[in-house]
Formats: sequence, structure tokens, C-alpha cells
Amino acid sequence: MPVLGRQVVMQQLHLLSYNIQAGIYTRQYREYVTKSWQHVLPHREHLHNLNRIASVLRGFDFVGLQEVDAGSLRSGFIDQTEYLAYHARFPYWYKQVNRNLGRLARHSNGVLSQVRPFAITEYRLPGLPGRGAVMVEYETTDESVLAVCIFHLALGRRARRRQLDYLRGLAAHYHYLAMMGDFNCDCDSRALRDLVADTDLRGLDCELKTFPSWCPRRNLDHILVSKSLRIIGARVLDYSLSDHLPVSMKVALPEGVRLAA
Repeated sequence: MPVLGRQVVMQQLHLLSYNIQAGIYTRQYREYVTKSWQHVLPHREHLHNLNRIASVLRGFDFVGLQEVDAGSLRSGFIDQTEYLAYHARFPYWYKQVNRNLGRLARHSNGVLSQVRPFAITEYRLPGLPGRGAVMVEYETTDESVLAVCIFHLALGRRARRRQLDYLRGLAAHYHYLAMMGDFNCDCDSRALRDLVADTDLRGLDCELKTFPSWCPRRNLDHILVSKSLRIIGARVLDYSLSDHLPVSMKVALPEGVRLAA
């Protein structure tokens, strides 16, 4: 039964996680060197690539973005989360700036949503400054909360372990939960497997390889969901517009439960 004063919107949610590398189109390892200047200076290719990324994002209900620029010299002072929200037709968006280098770069996570969240919370992850998580919460018709958490974890094993331990603590507060992002570790990571073993999160799939995009051999990007959500399907999208491929998952709330906005 709909809850008075709220609109019942959907029972299924189509999720996407994508590390867009600030819009830089990378096709081979040597371009990390030959295109390194594009991490500092703007290039007309970035905007064209953002438009192509926007076309990929259409049709999803929720998108978590990593390595987004929030408006600096390298992006031509374009807030890339806002730009993608507009061009991919998402009415709700949010950015979390984790490393602010002023005019040079503003490293961010980004959220795009077709449904109005009722709460968004930022968290600073353990380790060196510059890593964060965003928790986006939606009300459901069974008076519970569906939370979607996005993040980009550290490269170092020790810092990543601390961050996964921190995320385990956040996961304990939610019955309906999706965690997604660039974990910077494969599914054989001990810390990642400990997270899955100590929570009711599911969806770890070693076959969903996302890096490098031109010849994917590693599964660094994951979407994990609580067992209270039914996984309808998961796949990697073959769009090599960054050095990562996007990973998607469609999930369903229990029978009779809907999101409410």
C-alpha cells in the first residue's frame, strides 16, 4: 500500500558503477605517459568523450562515478558530475570532492539518480586524505531504507584493508544495501573476501573484468548487494571510454516493497 504523502516509484533498480578517469580516453598502457598532461591541462577530446559517456549512462536508475573532476583547469572548469547528469537526463545529482587542488584538479565521486533521495551522507575513509564514500538513502514503502554507497578505495593494501573494515561498519546499519565502486582489488583479495564473509553482501563475481578497458584482465570494479535484494543480472559493459569498463547490476526489492519518493 502506498505511504500517504509519498509517490511509489519502483520495485527494481538498475545500477551502474563507472570510473571515468576524468573523461580521459585511454586505449593502451603507453597513453598513461603520452597523455599524462591531460590530467593537468584541458583537451577538446574530454568534452567529446563525456558526451559519449553520457549516452552510456542513459537508461540506468542510479550511477556511481569515480575519478570525476568537479570543475578545474583540466576539465575546462566543467563540473563533470553536473554535466553528465544534464546530458544523461538525471534529475538528481551529487558530488563529493575528496582531493581539492584548487584550479588544477578537484578529484571527486559523483552520484546520478532518477529517484529523489531523502538523505545523502559523506564519509572520509581511513588512510591518507583524498578517499571518501557517499551514502545515498531512499525511503521504501515498508518503512525501511534502501542505501547505495559509492567509493573509490586506496591503491595500497594496508590502507584498503582499513577502508574495507570501515565500510563493514557502515553496512551493518542497513537492511537493503548496495555498495559499488572502484575497489582497486580483485575478487581474490583477502580484505574484500573478509568484507563479504562478515556481512550478508553478495555479487562478487570474478568473471566481471573491468581493467584495463582495452584488454580487461582484472575485476577492480564491483557491485555488492545485501541478501535482502534479489540480483536479476550483472554484467560489464563493453564501452572503452576510460581505462575502466563500467559494471552494471539490476536488483529487485522484496515482493510488495517499492521505493517511495
